[in-house]
Amino acid sequence: MTVKKKKKMIHQFYKMKEKGEKVVWITSYDYPTGQFAEEADVDMILVGDSLGMCVYGYKGTIPVTMEQCIYHCEAVRRAAPNTFVIGDMPFMSYQISVEEAVDNAGRFLKEADCDAIKLEGGTRVIPQIRAILDAGIVVCGHIGLTPQSSGQLGGHKAQGRTVESAQVLIEDAIALHEAGIQLLLLEAVPPEVGKFITDLLPIPVYGIGAGMHTDGQLLIVSDLIGQFQAFTPKFVKKYANVAEVVTNALRDYGKEVRSGAFPSDEHCYHMIEGEFPKFEELIKKYK
Repeated sequence: MTVKKKKKMIHQFYKMKEKGEKVVWITSYDYPTGQFAEEADVDMILVGDSLGMCVYGYKGTIPVTMEQCIYHCEAVRRAAPNTFVIGDMPFMSYQISVEEAVDNAGRFLKEADCDAIKLEGGTRVIPQIRAILDAGIVVCGHIGLTPQSSGQLGGHKAQGRTVESAQVLIEDAIALHEAGIQLLLLEAVPPEVGKFITDLLPIPVYGIGAGMHTDGQLLIVSDLIGQFQAFTPKFVKKYANVAEVVTNALRDYGKEVRSGAFPSDEHCYHMIEGEFPKFEELIKKYK
C-alpha cells in the first residue's frame, strides 16, 4: 500500500533553508500533471499564469484571467491534496486597488484551497502585499524578470546583470521581506545576485534561472518535460521530450488506421453467446 506523503507547510520550508535542504518546485496546470508531481514527491506546485502560453497558446501571460487561474488551481488541488500549492495572481488582479488585491487573493484560498499566492513586483506592490498578509494569506514575492511587466523591461530579458540593476533587485528584495512576505522567487538573474539575496534574507528564496545557490528551484513543467515548443529559455533543462513521444505516437496511430491495422481483433468486444443474427427483415426494409 502506498503511504500518502504529508504536505510540507511554510514553517518546514524555513527549516529546510536552515539545514541547506533544497526545495523542488514546478508549475502544474491540470489534474494529470498534479498527480505526477505529488507521486514524484515534489515539494511545491505553482499554478502559474504561464498557463496562458502553455495551455491556451497566448503570446504571453497578460490575457490570463482570475477565472482561468482559479479553474486550474482547483484541478491541481484535487490531484495533489498533499502538496503545497501556490496560486499565481494574474495581470490586473492586484494592481487596481488594495481592496481588489485582497479579494482576489482570498479567492485562491476560498475557491481553490491554495496554500499561498504569488504576485509580481517590488516596492510598488508593498501596499497590496501588506493588506493580503493582514488577511492571513501566505505571500510569495516575485522579482527579476516579471513577465507581466516585460514590456517595461524591454521584453523577456534577464535582470540584474549590471551593478545598478542588481542593486535595485536587492533593494526590492529587502523591501518585500520587510513588508512581510514569507517566500521569494527570483527569475532570470545572475547566480551572484541569486546567492547574495538568498544569503541576505532569512526567508526561503527560490530561483527560476537564478543560479544554483538559491534555497530551491522552480521550472515550468511544460519546459521540463519538453512539451512546450514555442521557445526554450536559457535556464531550462529538458528532462524528457514529451512532444516527440506524443507526435510519434499520433503518427503511428494514423498509419495503422489508414492501413486497417487498427483496430485489430484484440481491441474489439465480442458477443457473449451465439452468433450475431443476420436480421434479414431489417436488411430488406432498409435496402
